[in-house]
Amino acid sequence: MWMHPNENRTDLSVYDNSWYWPGKGALVRGIWFIVNALFLINPLNPVSGIKVFWLRLFGAKIGKGVVIKPGVNIKYPWNVEIGDYTWIGENVWLDSLGLTKIGQHCCLSQGAMLLNGNHDYSKRTFDLRVDPIVLEDGVWIGAQSLVGPGITCHAHSVLSVMSVATSDLQAYGIYRGNPAVKVRDRQIN
Repeated sequence: MWMHPNENRTDLSVYDNSWYWPGKGALVRGIWFIVNALFLINPLNPVSGIKVFWLRLFGAKIGKGVVIKPGVNIKYPWNVEIGDYTWIGENVWLDSLGLTKIGQHCCLSQGAMLLNGNHDYSKRTFDLRVDPIVLEDGVWIGAQSLVGPGITCHAHSVLSVMSVATSDLQAYGIYRGNPAVKVRDRQIN
């Protein structure tokens, strides 16, 4: 079996993401970890208003009429903006290492994931990369779907169940698959 020379191998012992600053100090992040576990991730708390209160207290910009179901996990709320009348379904994960901007009248279905971070697999040090995610107004992210770093889902686009957005979604486009490809246009009556 052919092996690469040592310099062409991943070496996690030299991994360093000290450049990354999530936006708050360790104490605030620690307190948020507890609040997130008690009030958002906790399936015994079905009340959206309590979740919105805590998110706003920790710096999230949350519009009116936002519905947040049980089991939602938000890493850093101070990096999150959610517009009016948006629904966040059960077990949604906002891995908000960077700006996560969700417009008005959006729907993130059960188990959807918005992941701002990734690693550069071409670098020996496996460097962390962080890019914003933007969901414009009226976007629907289907159950168990994933939106990757740096992606914009333009107005009223749809990412179908268990699909992976690795590039921007066009306005009113319906996308499916891994990687997601446009399968038709969205008609709203």
